Amino acid sequence: MAKKHSVKNAGTNSKTEDLAKNTVSSDGELMTTDQGLKINDDQNSLKSGERGSTLLEDFILREKITHFDHERIPERIVHARGAAAHGVFELYESVSEYTKAGFLQMPGTKTPVFVRFSTVAGSRGSSDLARDVRGFSVKFYTEEGNYDLVGNNMPVFFIQDAIKFPDLIHAVKPEPHNEIPQAASAHDTFWDFISLMPESMHMIMWAMSDRAIPRSLRMMEGFGVHTFRFVNAAGKSVFVKFHWKPLLGVHSVAWDEAQKISGKDSDFHRRDLYDAIENGAFPEWELGVQIVPEKDEHKFEFDLLDPTKLIPEELVPVKIIGKMTLNRNPDNFFAETEQVAFHPGHLVPGIDFTNDPLLQGRLFSYTDTQLSRLGSPNFHEIPINRPIVPVQNNQRDGHMRHQIDKGKSSHSPNTTAGGCPFQAKAAEGGFTSYNERIDAKKIRARSQSFFDHFSQARLFLNSQNPAERNHLTDALRFELGKVNDENIRQRMLGLLSQVDRTLATDVADALGMVVPKNPEMPMNHSIPADGNPKKFQPFPFESSIKVSTALSMTTTVKNTIKSRQIAVLAANGVDEDALVKMRSALEAGGATVQIIAPKLGTIKGIKAQFKVNQSFLTAASVLFDAVYVPGGQKSLAALLDEPDAIHFINEAYRHCKAIAADAQGIDLLKATAVAKEFDGDKKVDPSTGIVLDRPAKDFIQAIAKHRVWEREAFRKVPA
Repeated sequence: MAKKHSVKNAGTNSKTEDLAKNTVSSDGELMTTDQGLKINDDQNSLKSGERGSTLLEDFILREKITHFDHERIPERIVHARGAAAHGVFELYESVSEYTKAGFLQMPGTKTPVFVRFSTVAGSRGSSDLARDVRGFSVKFYTEEGNYDLVGNNMPVFFIQDAIKFPDLIHAVKPEPHNEIPQAASAHDTFWDFISLMPESMHMIMWAMSDRAIPRSLRMMEGFGVHTFRFVNAAGKSVFVKFHWKPLLGVHSVAWDEAQKISGKDSDFHRRDLYDAIENGAFPEWELGVQIVPEKDEHKFEFDLLDPTKLIPEELVPVKIIGKMTLNRNPDNFFAETEQVAFHPGHLVPGIDFTNDPLLQGRLFSYTDTQLSRLGSPNFHEIPINRPIVPVQNNQRDGHMRHQIDKGKSSHSPNTTAGGCPFQAKAAEGGFTSYNERIDAKKIRARSQSFFDHFSQARLFLNSQNPAERNHLTDALRFELGKVNDENIRQRMLGLLSQVDRTLATDVADALGMVVPKNPEMPMNHSIPADGNPKKFQPFPFESSIKVSTALSMTTTVKNTIKSRQIAVLAANGVDEDALVKMRSALEAGGATVQIIAPKLGTIKGIKAQFKVNQSFLTAASVLFDAVYVPGGQKSLAALLDEPDAIHFINEAYRHCKAIAADAQGIDLLKATAVAKEFDGDKKVDPSTGIVLDRPAKDFIQAIAKHRVWEREAFRKVPA
């Protein structure tokens, strides 16, 4: 056991001595509950069979998660930093064949919603542009009560069993001895945990991909993550996966760009969402479902109950059933965005759970964490959480009770209130849990069908285009390059080699290391009493689907410039006709145009003057989607004399954005790294994203593509 530090010779006071008495070291000790009971299995929750539901009697799980839920006040333990908006969900077509949920019956039905987006790991004061999973939670205010679809922008998760969630978050949060680093996974404790958890490898591919640094909250997908059930009016059940598909497409920023945005505007995503709604560019997503009949539960190469797996769309297409539009910003951030309380257990008839062990644990956790964070069992009475239907039950009193209940009875059954409130029959909309057969022994274990940790990680990697794969590789190099413990890096290279040997080799090269030839994999599912993880050689799982086009962002929508931010670099003497013509075309396409000049105020053309939106002192290319430089000899001279203008273009070029110029504006580009695109007097091909002396429609097409990532081959740019 490690020797405890002495405090007697440190000139300490009695308070320090009191604290020293509470100092505990776990070196060489056995794990116990908070009551001192030795724990035999801290890796698996107690379930009714390997694939069964998690049991309420699991006091170890409940104690661990309850303690975790109450660790920090008042902000959320995870998803602390968020942004939200009100909106409406409109159903395209009836889903009554599969579910009796009222809001999914009649085409055209409109249901109010409140949506909260968030980062997972950072505190409320962290940056929007951290490399992280994004929460994507939707509260439907239906006529049958509130339904919460509590998901993320990635369809899988790091762990298979909720009992490991506190460990995951402890690992990714700032290290406890120094509270460093904030909102970042590039540190020892996170990768130590991951290197011992092969089940995390699929999620690691997503988290290291560009999906973890979205261009906008409005430009990312959402997923329910778990497999749920639909139950129809006849009591027939099907399995369902939920998808949100953004109508603006799925787009990201470059990692270098993300880091700079964090310094320039750490509220970039919040501001973007708020401004888009204020400007009438309402964000839209279509809701899609993947339906799997009960008879097909075991026909796949993976287990539907495993939250580290997705269903490839090639196997089960996504059926689009409706559209969500966010059209109103909150009136008060605290009262709405901060106080909204989501819970995957907020259901309506026709939607039910499966035995996914991560989902089962979340059902324990969410009510408990709301009690800790909002301080009362009456959090459902806060306006943003209040259902649009009356609440009738015998729950009474507690802190901050708003509802005034009349009458003398608060028990059931009763005669003093005539039996009211009555239980609702199923035909009256009363919720009934799906009648699933259970016949199993109580056990702490996982099904063998959960042991494939690499095939879908490989599927995701193989589905990325070359630029996306390069970004993923660079992300792993960056993250593991921040890890100080070489043993952790070595274990990670072993895991990566099971996903793809070339990927592991490319990462190892940047770390100055060699990929182990025959790495032994830690088997985290069952850790024996000696505390040393068992080893296993990976099972030879392979996916029959080698590439899934839905897993690459390049296949999503790229036909609009709506809400895109365009910077116009100009100064006195600008060619006003060219500026007006281009600005009109861009704004007609739904883009926002801002004039950036050496100083604020106005700039003058020959006849007209224009308001300057930002100066080079406050503007930065990373905050814009594209750049336009109109002509004008005097304007050119002023910009050539402005180092920040040169830097602005170099940086936009490095980050693969569309850049356009007319007349003398082209000479400004020739003074920057964009000169690499010029070949004598030949015209530059607009497919490169460099649009010179061409119609506005060509520039608009280049912006709509989002980025020309192929340009990264020339990214050694002074920016």
